[in-house]
Amino acid sequence: MNKTAIIASTDKGIELGLTIQKEFQKSILVSTRKNNDITQIDSIHTFLENNFLKFDSFIFIGALGICVRSIAPYIQDKIKDPAIINIDDTGKFVQSVLSGHLGGANTLTHNLSKVIGAQAIITTSSDAQNIWALDTLPKEYNWKSKSTIEMNKIISIFVNNKPTALLLDIKDKGSAFLEKNKPHFVSIYYHYDAIDFSKYELLIAVTYTVYEAPIPALYYYAPVITMGMGCSRGIEFHLLEKSVKNQLQEQNIAVESIKSLGSLDVKHDETAFIDLANTLEIPFITFTTDELNSKISLNPSEIVMSKLGVYSVAESSAMLLAQNNELILEKKKIHLVSGKKHTIALALDKRAQRKAEIIIVGAGPGAADLISVKGKELLEEADLILYAGSLIPIELTHYAKPNAIVRNSASMTLEEQIEIMSTHYVKGHLIIRLQSGDPSIYGAIQEQMTIFDEKGFDYSIVPGISSFQAAAAYLKSEFTIPEVVQSIILTRGEGKTPLPKNEKLNEMAKHQATMCIFLSATIAKSVQEQLLEHYPKDTPVAVLYRVTWQDEKVFIGKLTELAQIIRDNKLTLTTLVIVGAAIGARKNRSYLYNLEWKHIFRTGKEVKIKG
Repeated sequence: MNKTAIIASTDKGIELGLTIQKEFQKSILVSTRKNNDITQIDSIHTFLENNFLKFDSFIFIGALGICVRSIAPYIQDKIKDPAIINIDDTGKFVQSVLSGHLGGANTLTHNLSKVIGAQAIITTSSDAQNIWALDTLPKEYNWKSKSTIEMNKIISIFVNNKPTALLLDIKDKGSAFLEKNKPHFVSIYYHYDAIDFSKYELLIAVTYTVYEAPIPALYYYAPVITMGMGCSRGIEFHLLEKSVKNQLQEQNIAVESIKSLGSLDVKHDETAFIDLANTLEIPFITFTTDELNSKISLNPSEIVMSKLGVYSVAESSAMLLAQNNELILEKKKIHLVSGKKHTIALALDKRAQRKAEIIIVGAGPGAADLISVKGKELLEEADLILYAGSLIPIELTHYAKPNAIVRNSASMTLEEQIEIMSTHYVKGHLIIRLQSGDPSIYGAIQEQMTIFDEKGFDYSIVPGISSFQAAAAYLKSEFTIPEVVQSIILTRGEGKTPLPKNEKLNEMAKHQATMCIFLSATIAKSVQEQLLEHYPKDTPVAVLYRVTWQDEKVFIGKLTELAQIIRDNKLTLTTLVIVGAAIGARKNRSYLYNLEWKHIFRTGKEVKIKG
């Protein structure tokens, strides 16, 4: 965790510093002024002389001139220098002074401005223009960068808004960020051969491939290539390393993009493999014969099977590491000058491939603005949106882009839904299956995922806010209260779909937990009778119909009134019942913010310094 030193030059600065210090767990507030709540120092000069490189950031409170003159003797370069921020002692302005990007001063400036309600002052060009900070992207997204000319010249071209081509060979969080926040002078490409370099002055590529662009280029190498290997026992490290780099060069694959090295578990102590992994700063992972044999090798070897019990080491290891049945380099056997041999195979991390994808997205409880930020972004990008109109407000589909296909699945069978998704999948489209609430709760997604698995479709899940959480918000209730109720039960009554014998309502009612009962409005009388076997008659109950929808209805009463509330108001589908003492409760305090309770963010320990 970062260490921060706050240096106050005035009494008013000390007051402000005490407020700021609460935001930093590992921090110290120092001043030459006398104050019982701070660490007094003899001089700022002596303090910095002894501690300048021991802190990750310094926050000066006082005149900017004092800050600049104080740090001047100790500045080295933007890679080593800590973040320097200056705040006037009235707390009106927070200014990033040094190491704005690599040191994180710009981000810290924005955060501090929010803490004290001040104006953030950022003078770096990329931040002023709200465009990418090219020198910080690698750290943020775990890339390794390489430029064909000096980085400062690359940044100069970019911040002067010269025409720039952005090549995205892979898909990850960083590439998604670049796509979503593209400056007006940047054009996006997904294939190198499609770029007309005569139109551009700069190439930025997120890739694993080594290119030789005819214009200045900045390459971000993403760790997406997995390497499987087998070898002769006692193979020489220096020969192995040279061979591997030669193979990567032949395939035009950047060594910086190697993500992991894999082999058979009997090679766990192979010194050359261990040294290679350490040199490349990647993990070395071994697999059992059963794990390796779970993959179908493209080039199986009967000899390897007879000796080691597997048909392939290199190919299967690369596939397992990448979770991908495709290879970008099939097994290659290399003979070294020493007489030793090794095999090598390469695969691309499946998550980094640019191909069709199905994403099951939790729509939230109903209100269009309660979908997650990621869920909304996916709806805006989707080529196909399939949603259950009986459970999801149509307003959510209004996020769709103009040319997207939006279909209501309410009247479709599962097979019809799969047929539509399959048609779009073969076209490489982004397909969104929009589920009400959170997909993991009565989402009926396991039957869909079974078919996706059978067809080999790539899919993932984005969680959503469940209606029980929306109910807690509406009721202004915490469903877990210290020493009253600490458990939440999500369940349903037994209707057409039978319950497992160990999950009968009357059995679970014994716990008197906060119970959230879904899909049970039509059997309300039976639900009420079972709950009354163990809950007191006056237990609070809330009945919420289409909570957060425009036509929501909420009724609150006692457990003995549950069936009547549902019957009198003719409530059926999308009705949620909450039962328990937590509804509306306002008693018992958590230890979390108790003055006497210490935890990792409030240890009471001080940062020690010299000088």
